Amino acid sequence: MSKLKLTGIHHVFPNKKGHVSVLADIHLHVEQGEFVSIIGPSGSGKSTLFHIIGGLVQPTSGEVWLDGEKVTGKKGLISYMPQQPALFPWLSIEENVALGQEVAGESRTSAIAKAREWLPKVGLGGYERELPHVLSGGMQQRVSFLRALLSPQELMCLDEPFGSLDALTRLDMQAWLLNIWEQNKRSILFVTHSIEEAIFLSDRIYVLSNKPASILEELKVPFARPRQEAIMQETAFIALRQRIQGLLRQEKTNDVSH
Repeated sequence: MSKLKLTGIHHVFPNKKGHVSVLADIHLHVEQGEFVSIIGPSGSGKSTLFHIIGGLVQPTSGEVWLDGEKVTGKKGLISYMPQQPALFPWLSIEENVALGQEVAGESRTSAIAKAREWLPKVGLGGYERELPHVLSGGMQQRVSFLRALLSPQELMCLDEPFGSLDALTRLDMQAWLLNIWEQNKRSILFVTHSIEEAIFLSDRIYVLSNKPASILEELKVPFARPRQEAIMQETAFIALRQRIQGLLRQEKTNDVSH
């Protein structure tokens, strides 16, 4: 059974000129324990898609299914990590991590205990009682990811979580994310602008068109796990990157010609 299934998602936003169509007939799925990425041009509606999955936006038409149950428009069923860490500056690191569990109904004592157990595992031992401002960007992203990881919802939606990091920190965070994910295999839907990141992390990749976004192609990533950075030099990796680049470049050309 698919963890997540989207069927025929269309979405139209009203604007001053009438309306603008953002998503057009999106069908996708994420299986149990699978890592799936979405990549597409800027402004192609990737974040809107996440808002629909999370129940924050009701699609114009189409359905969202989770664990075989129709959940279109229902909130609180996914674990979400935004582009920025979104940590509360007045809460300690352990309190920020515990928040997702507390919101879901776990006792504060239990949530804090779990945060304290996990923070050393992600390289943040000793920072439990510090405030977020003492952490680097990459460390703050780890806190944000850990909060999502410890939330009880099985499906995690990560919206360009490493987009604001420098190249080296980004590579470190990708390797770190894979290492943590390998240990518990949560179902992940991941939005990124980076083709290399999508290939390195994912089992499958959906390539979106310009808006109104539809799926240009669904690609299976052929590399075994666990993965090392060295695969980025392999011929098959380079070929897959060029294929995705070609699809996105064609979309850019189409956009300019219109």
